[in-house]
Amino acid sequence: MNKKWNRRNFLKNSSGATLAALAAGAPFTSFLAGCSSSSATHSTADTVILLWMAGGMAHTETFDPKTYTAFEKGMDANRVLSTFPSVPTILDGVNFSKGLESIGQVMNRGTLIRSYTAADMGHILHARHQYHWHTCYEPPQTVAAPHLGAWIAHLKGPQNPVIPAFIDIGQRFSVGEAEELKAFHTAGFLGNEFGPFMIPDPSAGLDAVRPPVGMDAKRFEKRNQLYKDLIKSSPIGEYGSDYQKESLQRSLEQSYRLLNSPEAQAFNLSLEPKESYDIYNTGRFGLGCLMAKRLTQKGARFISVTTEYEPFMGFDTHENGHTRMVDMKKMIDAPIAQLVLDLEKSGHLDRTLIIIASEFSRDMMVEGKPEFKVQEQVDQPNVLHDLKFYGMHRHFTDAGSVLLFGGGVKKGFVYGKTADERPCKTIENPVRIEQLHQTIYHCLGIPEETQVEIEQRPFYTTPDGKGKAILDLLNLKA
Repeated sequence: MNKKWNRRNFLKNSSGATLAALAAGAPFTSFLAGCSSSSATHSTADTVILLWMAGGMAHTETFDPKTYTAFEKGMDANRVLSTFPSVPTILDGVNFSKGLESIGQVMNRGTLIRSYTAADMGHILHARHQYHWHTCYEPPQTVAAPHLGAWIAHLKGPQNPVIPAFIDIGQRFSVGEAEELKAFHTAGFLGNEFGPFMIPDPSAGLDAVRPPVGMDAKRFEKRNQLYKDLIKSSPIGEYGSDYQKESLQRSLEQSYRLLNSPEAQAFNLSLEPKESYDIYNTGRFGLGCLMAKRLTQKGARFISVTTEYEPFMGFDTHENGHTRMVDMKKMIDAPIAQLVLDLEKSGHLDRTLIIIASEFSRDMMVEGKPEFKVQEQVDQPNVLHDLKFYGMHRHFTDAGSVLLFGGGVKKGFVYGKTADERPCKTIENPVRIEQLHQTIYHCLGIPEETQVEIEQRPFYTTPDGKGKAILDLLNLKA
């Protein structure tokens, strides 16, 4: 981890939002009035792990393969639906794309959604769709909408009072579109104490929960007290409302508790047995999955691990889609499967909901939806002469795959269906983001009508409180 980043952000990363983010909330004159709901729901999960496939993971190249067509110079691009052959999973009749064999062998523990459909928001921008996925609200908003993890941290509280309730692993803000990424990595009006504890690099995760190298305890305590005094004495509006400043103060206190607690060793991956470490060690994402396992076992409430969004990197395949997907599958396959198996072995999987998702899918020829095409952003020829054009390079919003494990979901279940020919769009049981969010909340025992009052108006976990859980995905006997 960069030492400069560490020194300046040690305490602030306890919430993931800087003081500038607080200032963005300063115009609100009303404080949070609290949570309101009229019914309680039986919970089947205590912890949520979101494994975020940042950049747009193509469904036909991963969990919903179509007819495979090998590369040939001069081939018709419209023929290409999948650039990988399909391979069987542990479920009869259910295939995945080659390279995802390990995840395929644990699908008897989970549910596969093949019909996620993203919103139509005009010209497709990753930051806008990621904001929508993580907050359930389309940007821009007149208020700072909380991240899904912040809602859960606020409504459920920490399981372990020392471990931050919301932990985000793997995303840096030194990459392209950094400010757009910061917009949804926040608790918004809920307050800093419910924002993400940021771990940009899990291999250096322990650095986030100890003072900077060379700073003795006395100097650190003095700096900590000066920071508290700064927040307390600042004029109204400089760092947000009184509520927000109090929330930041609580986040600092929680960070300090973690600093002095044995639980901080959950962030120390060097303590993991070598055999286990080596399975997860496919890069920062794989080690993030390992840290997620360790933190779940210590009582974390919501953990997000990302392949990291960086424009034109990772799953953001604007060219060389096939060769890039080979590498991405090597990064995610073994760690995801091992996370499922390890939590099952330790007895945590039944009460931990694991979600694998992406902002939208990809197609070689269609940008947007077939009936809602938008401006094309990739020069994709109709005839392929170069391997770099062989892959799914355009943003496709009419289908997508989401995987769910544990936490009360059905085992060995497939929901939704897409067409076998282009456009490989959703044709059965479309799933929208508000339904997916409410299904997650349902597993946690959070009612659909849950809201908070901000500026004397209700703000719901899903827009207008109209999201409905998809009960067909759940084992209602759990």
